[in-house]
Amino acid sequence: QLVESGGGWVQPGGSLRLSCVASGESFNFYRMAWFRQTPEKGRMFVATINKRGDNANYAGSVEGRFVISRDNTKNTVYLQMNNLSPEDTAAYYCAGDQVVLVKTDYQHYSSWGQGIQVTVSP
Repeated sequence: QLVESGGGWVQPGGSLRLSCVASGESFNFYRMAWFRQTPEKGRMFVATINKRGDNANYAGSVEGRFVISRDNTKNTVYLQMNNLSPEDTAAYYCAGDQVVLVKTDYQHYSSWGQGIQVTVSP
């Protein structure tokens, strides 16, 4: 089971940190990722990180602004989001899978959180 927290409303240029706590078999997933979804664009890849936390990949639209990290002692994955813009408004989802290779297609992930809303507006 994956449970997200930390979403909400923020002004443009602000920051938020999302957390995703894994429980049960979920904390053994090799790869964790964040996706975001809007009605217009569907579910889109944001970032992914490997088990050790030493290899991360990002969508071009968030590179340099977002940082994904994980604390395996707390079974938690984080998404630090900086310099947010209205275009970042979306429902954000945590996902996990045993896949070793970097995957940016949501269909490769077997476990999902319930999603959490992030709204960026003046």
